[in-house]
Amino acid sequence: MSFRAPLTNHHADDTLCPADHKHTSSGKPLHPDCPGRAYTKAVCPCGDWEKKDCGKGYVNECRRRHLADHAREPKVLRDPLRLDSC
Repeated sequence: MSFRAPLTNHHADDTLCPADHKHTSSGKPLHPDCPGRAYTKAVCPCGDWEKKDCGKGYVNECRRRHLADHAREPKVLRDPLRLDSC
């Protein structure tokens, strides 16, 4: 099963910042109607992981590490069952 944990930006009042609102690397708004990015959040649908932090790069790195853990299945599940072996 493939999991995705998309990044979402949020304003200080916890409202979602639309994707078309661009920001500087520090979160200052480049869109005239945006108050700025207060934090970035990623939630995995596996139900065991969520990350919220003011650093977008930090959240993205944690998200990538978590999703990489999903890719690593136990060796028993990775190798096909061989019925012709003795």
